[in-house]
Amino acid sequence: MTTTHPKSLIVAGVMSGTSADGIDVALCRISPSALPNPNLSSRPERSAVERPVASSAPPKLKLLGHRHFPYDKKLRTKILSIAAGNPTTAAELTQLSWHLGSLYAHAIAATASDLDLKPHLAAIHGQTIYHQALAATFLGKSLRCTSQIGEPSVIAERLHIPVISDFRPADLAAGGQGAPLVPILDFCRFRHPTRNRLLLNLGGIANITALPAACTTANILAFDTGPANMLIDALMQRLYNRRFDTNGAVAARGQVLQHVLEAFLSEPYFAAPPPKSCGREEFGPAFADRFLKRCKSASTPDIIATATALTAATLLDAYRRFCWPHLGQHAPLARATELFAAGGGANNATLMRMLAGHLKPLGIKVSTTAATGLPVEAKEAAAFALLGWLTWHRLPGNIPSATGATHPAILGKVTYAS
Repeated sequence: MTTTHPKSLIVAGVMSGTSADGIDVALCRISPSALPNPNLSSRPERSAVERPVASSAPPKLKLLGHRHFPYDKKLRTKILSIAAGNPTTAAELTQLSWHLGSLYAHAIAATASDLDLKPHLAAIHGQTIYHQALAATFLGKSLRCTSQIGEPSVIAERLHIPVISDFRPADLAAGGQGAPLVPILDFCRFRHPTRNRLLLNLGGIANITALPAACTTANILAFDTGPANMLIDALMQRLYNRRFDTNGAVAARGQVLQHVLEAFLSEPYFAAPPPKSCGREEFGPAFADRFLKRCKSASTPDIIATATALTAATLLDAYRRFCWPHLGQHAPLARATELFAAGGGANNATLMRMLAGHLKPLGIKVSTTAATGLPVEAKEAAAFALLGWLTWHRLPGNIPSATGATHPAILGKVTYAS
């Protein structure tokens, strides 16, 4: 990296989430809001890295366009099998990583062609195949780790642009959970001088960001609340041979099994305090097995309705336990509080109706990021475009109050174009 000051760049942000439904590409123009520290042209000392990057002059992000590229059934099945811990080989993992790199390159090129734009930089999240935020013993040593695959060299070679990838490990190495990383976008785009705001992402996993009115990065609370679409999708696949519940239509026909809902609301993860993150390791196939067993002979619409209600109920629980006290601590609760949802789950009308039913009586206005000009499908990809821009300019991208890291860290690894 040879830049002396952060510059306006067109960045292709690429996201493929825990739902493993496909690739989202967002082309964004990202610009600095103010003149930065000129000393960032050389390798920063800890004091430079530890400054909150966005507290006084957050970068500006404009979405130029986005596209979704679904995975085919064989690829999705392979990804989900490996992520579930089923036996694989080093050869298969390597082949999958290179295959994903090729798909990412194609998706970026196709999106750029549609928009008649040439990105300066690509930022890819990669496909998570394992995430272990809490320490476990390995070869007699305590270890935390995470792995996202998708070979960036393939992208750099085909598109002739630098690629930033592998964002989570730097935060994990700094003592954080490696997640959530989207709060930097939430802060830059959604912070409001007089209103409290909640940003909700409904992907495979649900995560929430609480932004008190006029907050700084130090006042942000963000964490994974539990399953969003992950459980619903798994049950839809098993019971209906469908990838997801379109518009929540199946759930709308069912009745919530209250005894099942109450049993699963007592899961230890939901009461655990932030910072915390989760994935298929906690809420994947084994969790779906337990859920189905508890439902016994209930009708299939009732099972899907109850899984959908679990997502809504755990989000309400997270708000009451953690977000409400946090907002009260950092901004007057009498101020208006707004919630903006994004991710695939924001298109589930039944889930959104359940959420509104829980939150509107608490005075929280519920809508989606689409109301602000950011399509719900594009938000996470846009977040990684922003993270890539920050990394390219040697600026930290994590928010320690969200991830639990001991300090802000420059995230990701750079693959240069030849």
